[in-house]
Amino acid sequence: MSQTMNWDEVMDAWRKGVSMTMPLVGCPVRGVLDKISDKWSMLLIMYLAIKPMRFNQLRREIPDISQKMLTQTLRLLERDGLVTRTVFPTKPPSVEYALTDLGMSLVLPFGHLIEWANANHARIDEARAQFDGAEAA
Repeated sequence: MSQTMNWDEVMDAWRKGVSMTMPLVGCPVRGVLDKISDKWSMLLIMYLAIKPMRFNQLRREIPDISQKMLTQTLRLLERDGLVTRTVFPTKPPSVEYALTDLGMSLVLPFGHLIEWANANHARIDEARAQFDGAEAA
């Protein structure tokens, strides 16, 4: 395959099972995937898909995320246009986070990935145990 393929050509080749070589340096899709596949982004998107939530609601739902990491991840999701932040003029001000239409468009693909992980986690654990056992021998 050509090194100058556009993304549509890559996806068509991938769907057809064609082997290809494509440079990943500077790939815009890689940058997007890196952002949404971090430790917390997918989880936050799935919780916000249920309903808009305030910061402390998210902290209660995901108790193992630190305040700093929750703030940082929400800011990055907002920067990418996946989450909106609405400040309400209460005392003290309250802030609510919600998915944008773009953020909602991730729910179905993430849902498929979660279903796949749920269906295959036992097989993955088994493969890891076999690998780790072979490494120890």
